[in-house]
Amino acid sequence: MSVSQKLNTLFQRRSIKYGVPFMLFMVAGSFGLEQFSRLRYQFSRKKTLTPEEMEKVGVKMKKPEEVTLESEYEKVKRINIDDWENKRGPRPWEE
Repeated sequence: MSVSQKLNTLFQRRSIKYGVPFMLFMVAGSFGLEQFSRLRYQFSRKKTLTPEEMEKVGVKMKKPEEVTLESEYEKVKRINIDDWENKRGPRPWEE
């Protein structure tokens, strides 16, 4: 058998005919996705605001010592869960 006949029989196999292109596609796709995700995360980084900048915008931050687990528990204890009424919100076609 000549070399060309051996290559033809090798390329006739299903594992070579379908498997090798599939593996190449998966490896190349992995590198392509890496580039796209790098761009995505590069432009999605947002700058965090300092408390002074937030006050300029009009948002008042609570100090960490003002919010405790006990104070939040007291708020939940004050809620009356026995007497409530289900209120339906307006639908766009009902306005």
